[in-house]
Amino acid sequence: MIELSNIEKRFGDAIILRDISIRIPEGSVTALVGPSGGGKSTLLRCINLLEIPTTGSIRIGKEKLDFVPGRKTGWPSIQKIRRQTGMVFQNFQLFPHQTAIENVMEGLVTVLKWPKERAHARAMELLTKVGMAHKADAWPSTLSGGQQQRVAIARALAPSPRVLLCDEPTSALDPELSAEVVDVLAKLASEGTTMVIATHDLRLASKIAHNVVFLEAGNVVETGTAKAIFTAPERERTKRFISTINAAHTYEI
Repeated sequence: MIELSNIEKRFGDAIILRDISIRIPEGSVTALVGPSGGGKSTLLRCINLLEIPTTGSIRIGKEKLDFVPGRKTGWPSIQKIRRQTGMVFQNFQLFPHQTAIENVMEGLVTVLKWPKERAHARAMELLTKVGMAHKADAWPSTLSGGQQQRVAIARALAPSPRVLLCDEPTSALDPELSAEVVDVLAKLASEGTTMVIATHDLRLASKIAHNVVFLEAGNVVETGTAKAIFTAPERERTKRFISTINAAHTYEI
């Protein structure tokens, strides 16, 4: 279980997130959707403490952390939360001087201090899962965007995190390459991987999400199942947003 309670995030006088409280069940996929600037990526980054909330609390499994204005959050406390998460970024962020398999092994060897043989076996297992075993020894510069993102997903899964966080995982890809990544994430979802995905890609959200959180201006406008949000939203603002998207695309629910 992941639980965010009364999360607020400020940058100076600007309030980016306002009193956000959501619960994410184990084994579920939650999509954060909404217009640009609504707070999706900031909320995602707050979950693994790349951004430190100003107030509120975060619980992941048995670990809970409270945030108080003016009180610095200690590094050991940050690490207890962060080590339970895996992060996938929109621009891949692979190490260019390492092969695909070395990218996946890196955290296991340098952070978790695994022997290289064990890390290599785990990395190959994950590259196989995302359909990239045949590119294990390839350099990132020789891979397509979709292939790089699949390697990035394998890297994020390497330490067996409690939750996989994906920040706009398809936004840097054209539709064909995006479909590769959607298929991988759909496979992970079918296997019970807990995921939180910030996305503009309603095709991705509607295909794999169990639950949807619609954010605008740092506020939760509406939450519900993917089917309810995409076919029968209750809030007028959500209806306008979904109708705008559906005017250009048809989604499978």
